[in-house]
Amino acid sequence: MTTALISHSDCLEHVTPPGHPERVDRLVAINRALSEPRFDPLLRELAPLAEDALLRLAHPQAYIDRIRAAAPQNGFVSLDPDTHMSPGTLDAALRAAGAQLRGVELVLSGAASNAFIATRPPGHHAEAERAMGFCLFGNAVLAARKALEIGEFARVAIVDFDVHHGNGTQDLVWNDERILFVSTHQMPLFPGTGAASERGAHGQIVNIALPEGSDGRLLAERMEGVILPALDAFAPEFLILSAGFDAHVNDPLAGLRWREADFAQLTRSLCEAADRLCGGRIVSTLEGGYDLDGLSGSLAAHLMVLMEFGA
Repeated sequence: MTTALISHSDCLEHVTPPGHPERVDRLVAINRALSEPRFDPLLRELAPLAEDALLRLAHPQAYIDRIRAAAPQNGFVSLDPDTHMSPGTLDAALRAAGAQLRGVELVLSGAASNAFIATRPPGHHAEAERAMGFCLFGNAVLAARKALEIGEFARVAIVDFDVHHGNGTQDLVWNDERILFVSTHQMPLFPGTGAASERGAHGQIVNIALPEGSDGRLLAERMEGVILPALDAFAPEFLILSAGFDAHVNDPLAGLRWREADFAQLTRSLCEAADRLCGGRIVSTLEGGYDLDGLSGSLAAHLMVLMEFGA
């Protein structure tokens, strides 16, 4: 088997206002990096458009209708001070959501060992009825709930290593005992959530706040001391990764000091856990990362490890 890469050119049509960090150039840089010959073995798939039935796994229909109605014919519409829609945004967001379903399908069918989803806009800040932090739909939660549904599983885990706390994912799974949510993030930082005391209705949320300036050594300690034990105790049958690359030392939006090798080691540890717990079943979906070189290099390191375990 192999690793699947799921994306779509529609995600290049989500245009943000000048100077916005979540910009088209992010995906351009990723596509350039993934055009290298070492990525030729990837199973490349196009992301389908999500239907409302999929979106309702995370959001009420009234919210979905509001997002559809907000889509502009030209110019920009601001959903909050950071989150904007252009004429291409709705289809891009629907592709990003639809990619979650496709990734889960490929892994559960055996067509791929694991999958990486290279789409935008990201998703982990989108709450049930609120778009924020560049995000419209809760992509990782869509993947988790689809895995539960299609695989007839009892337990799925989401591990989020974006530098910002996935408040949206936390909001969406707070009452769902079937989903373990583990987040590493810098704190204090936007969006201000993610304290260790935020445990979920069933104690199934694990927040690991990291201080500004910390590097991969502290990450490795938390992986061995907190993340892996939490996964082992929960014993998920499928693993979803919210893959943010904005903890990179050069990222302009935060202050952690991770490097490409740290992302590779993080991925290796999670792949080993997935092999041990759930037959290697992983879908990893792109979240943040705003320094283009840091993003593309760290993502490439992440994907190379997924490919190693997917071979």
